[in-house]
Amino acid sequence: MHEVKTLQRPRLEVSTLFLDIKAGFDNVNAPTLRARLLASQVPSYMVDWVYSFLSERTCTLVFRGSPNIPSLVSVGTPQGSPISPLLFLLYVAPLHMSIPRGLVVSYVDDLSITVASPSYIGNIGRLQTLFSTIAAKGQDLGVSFSVPKTELIHWRTPSQRTPPSHGPIELEDHMFRPSKVVRWLGYWFTPSFNTAHHYSHRLSLAQAIFSFVKRLSSPGAGVRPFLCHRVANGLLLPIITYGADLLTPNYAALRGMNSFWHRVQRWTTNNFSSTSTSILSPEACLPPIISYCRYKRRLAALRVGCAPLMPTRPRPDSHHLSPPSPPSEPRMPPGTSQ
Repeated sequence: MHEVKTLQRPRLEVSTLFLDIKAGFDNVNAPTLRARLLASQVPSYMVDWVYSFLSERTCTLVFRGSPNIPSLVSVGTPQGSPISPLLFLLYVAPLHMSIPRGLVVSYVDDLSITVASPSYIGNIGRLQTLFSTIAAKGQDLGVSFSVPKTELIHWRTPSQRTPPSHGPIELEDHMFRPSKVVRWLGYWFTPSFNTAHHYSHRLSLAQAIFSFVKRLSSPGAGVRPFLCHRVANGLLLPIITYGADLLTPNYAALRGMNSFWHRVQRWTTNNFSSTSTSILSPEACLPPIISYCRYKRRLAALRVGCAPLMPTRPRPDSHHLSPPSPPSEPRMPPGTSQ
């Protein structure tokens, strides 16, 4: 979002292509990864450990009538291991490259390419060229991209009055038309970054789970109130406010979220439906939605502000520079003692 809005400031049109690596974890080749780690000057003992971790693995198919004979597995990473995503990222590192007026960013096997140009047609041409380059690098690694999960979106500003672009993109004999809504990493994005669509999905998901959870405690029986509070605070609140650290709910979305949250607070405290909403939050010990969303945004800002800076390499000619001179002591006005 930051990169898109930055590219839109000089009146450029911005487009993003979302890709998904098909069966990425199952295509990691141990010898190729070993050569890549050695070329990256990773310590040899660590490279040997990784190679041993991915080698001499077997797989047994379990079904009725199976012979239960282990078969040798020569590619892929072990499922369920916390190191498997890290090894996969090192394996597909060549797919990431720096591009002018754009950005290539990914999360594990979800890859996105963002470009900017004076027109959407120019963006489509750039995306086709970049996709061909990345696909060629993926063939060298033995990975490909899933066609059904490929999506294209043309970003717009809220004040843009021109008709939306419907220009499609053709990739490997497949035509992809721009989407009106794209779901990426649990976030629902619209071309103008309208948050109503994202929170409508979060609200419907929370309502479906709440209708199932509230059967656990009928009025006057079932789960105790303090356990209902734990369910509301640990399950329902994170679901409905997912993404609040980045996306601010608008008035319509906030009204629906508040209505649902009041129902949850009444269920937690077993209050009447006519109870004033102003006392529900203190009675249930559950924060209001608007206050909790503001709290999450401030935590995200604090986390970014306190994040350590990336180390910078000294310039090659730094040894020719003279060390900085110490700051001079300030002069005191006459007639004053230090």
